[in-house]
Amino acid sequence: MDASTASAAAPSAASAPAPSALDVLDGRVAGCRACPRLVDWREEVARTKRAAFADWTYWGRPVPGFGPSDARLLIVGLAPAAHGGNRTGRMFTGDRSGDVLYQALYDVGLASQPTSVAADDGLELYGVRVTSPVHCAPPANKPTPGERDTCRPWLVQELRLLRPTLRSVVVLGAFGWQAALPAFAEAGWRVPRPRPAFAHGVRVPLDDPDGGDGLEVFGCFHVSQRNTFTGRLTPEMLRDVLRTAAGSAEAGGR
Repeated sequence: MDASTASAAAPSAASAPAPSALDVLDGRVAGCRACPRLVDWREEVARTKRAAFADWTYWGRPVPGFGPSDARLLIVGLAPAAHGGNRTGRMFTGDRSGDVLYQALYDVGLASQPTSVAADDGLELYGVRVTSPVHCAPPANKPTPGERDTCRPWLVQELRLLRPTLRSVVVLGAFGWQAALPAFAEAGWRVPRPRPAFAHGVRVPLDDPDGGDGLEVFGCFHVSQRNTFTGRLTPEMLRDVLRTAAGSAEAGGR
């Protein structure tokens, strides 16, 4: 192969696709160190590990959202799990809550596979993105109100970038609901006053004051082990909410 052929065969750095604005945001999220308690905890967990994952190199950083930049449906959780997302580097990946969520997404045609075990396992989401109002694993799965508020600008920026295509949001749990409603307002949608209370199956339409497309917000019990083991949230209940929200957003693709 001569030099001209080799040059034509090998892609140049200049021809590589530029990162999207959402990719850039995800990179900035992953470098955040704004909350000292959460930084200390996530890094301590990454050092000490769980015995079952002793051979893993933990992510140990804030976990950015996961899914396409043109998503029509967004799922908002709580925060990464210490030995789930904090280990794998991907939302709801590697823990039992994620097992429940991704199985349901697969069942309703929003995911390419029913399992999510590692960031390189080939999982794809169809028209849906997954994020959380707190991007670092918190001790006892309980972020403080201050940590929630400190992390909110990341969610606001994510919502603004998704706004051209986003039509529905499923919020998992009361903590996520309390964190997400102010973020929706900051991102430009009109949130009713008084703010609607969280409940499983609640559906709240948010208007765009500028005359653009509104947003349908759905409440769903969180996919925590406490809820799924006790039957407070069954697989069918979760599938029903996801199916309704996806229909509202016209999301999917399998």
